[in-house]
Amino acid sequence: MTACLSPNGLNVYRESEPVRRLLVGTLNGLAVLERQAPGGGWKVSGRVLDGVHVSSLMIEPLRGGIFGGSHVTRDSTSPGGLYRSLDGGQTWERRTNGITTDHVFCLRSVQENGQPVIYAGTEPAGLFRSEDYGDTWEDRPALRTVPNTDKWMFPSPPHVAHVKTMAFDPRDPKIIYAGVEQGALLKTTDGGQTWRELESFSRPEDRSYKDIHQITIRPSNPDELYMTTGPGLYHSTDGGETWEHLTDSAGGFRVGYPDHLHYAPDDDRVMFMSGASEDPGTWRQSHHADATVMRSDDGGRTWRQAGKGLPQPMRANIEAMGLASWPGGFALFAGTTDGAVFCSEDGAESWTEIASGLPPVSKSRHYMNLQVAAA
Repeated sequence: MTACLSPNGLNVYRESEPVRRLLVGTLNGLAVLERQAPGGGWKVSGRVLDGVHVSSLMIEPLRGGIFGGSHVTRDSTSPGGLYRSLDGGQTWERRTNGITTDHVFCLRSVQENGQPVIYAGTEPAGLFRSEDYGDTWEDRPALRTVPNTDKWMFPSPPHVAHVKTMAFDPRDPKIIYAGVEQGALLKTTDGGQTWRELESFSRPEDRSYKDIHQITIRPSNPDELYMTTGPGLYHSTDGGETWEHLTDSAGGFRVGYPDHLHYAPDDDRVMFMSGASEDPGTWRQSHHADATVMRSDDGGRTWRQAGKGLPQPMRANIEAMGLASWPGGFALFAGTTDGAVFCSEDGAESWTEIASGLPPVSKSRHYMNLQVAAA
């Protein structure tokens, strides 16, 4: 059984057995981790896509194809864009027919009329859709014509906003939430033909402008959303029309820059959130993210740190967190800018390092802010 771990890809998988193979997107290709037996140790069994900064990975569940989105950086030595594997990740082909940028930031899939449809979010912020399993792609230009696109930007050079996250309403595959970092939370009810912005969460005093990280739909109630952002965690009970601000570093919350958020498969009141103590702007001077994992047992009302076994303090940032479940259990995985991967099989109560020495697991240039210059 295989799962993926990447900064902006699909990181939640449900299998019939415990996961024994983990594909990790890194600054330099894809690392393959394998477990010899349930409960045993992990090892790096291979690497593919050398020179490609893999920022998003996704296994499409209906046919089993694996898709990888890449982000071109100064360290990239291969073309960016979209890659696809139809043989479990052994061989890959670049599939960009119709995609007009080399920066594919996030990937998601949904089923329409029993067939898979693939969506790719890009930088500059855009959305592309494929109905033929990635052979060709169709632009959804309406996303770029909503009001206030002139305010969309990303703080780090080249200051270009991107689509970082997507979520699909399980009742209707044409209802999609898309988060632009930084710029907007958008919603479509017609598969991306038209969009409107959901902005009631935003306040003029926010320390960052509409800095959307991840949007998730609560499994037991599709009208209930949780959203991690630069200013903290938000909660909506009406499909994103109104929001409650649950956490904020100004109030002393441990994670001031939350990113990934997952629900326990057996009780979605139990939630896991990863993030750094402060935003990446501070990392340029401190070279220290002070990252951790938090756990809530009451739907995000209260939180406690759940990082036993993680480095204390953790200089690196947790740029990817995933969850793989099977009947009777689940595992959490976390990948860092230091190229380490950690695993928890007890609901984040304890963590074990299962890989180290990999290239950074990182979105865009975050890893650069955490590198200490040689003396």
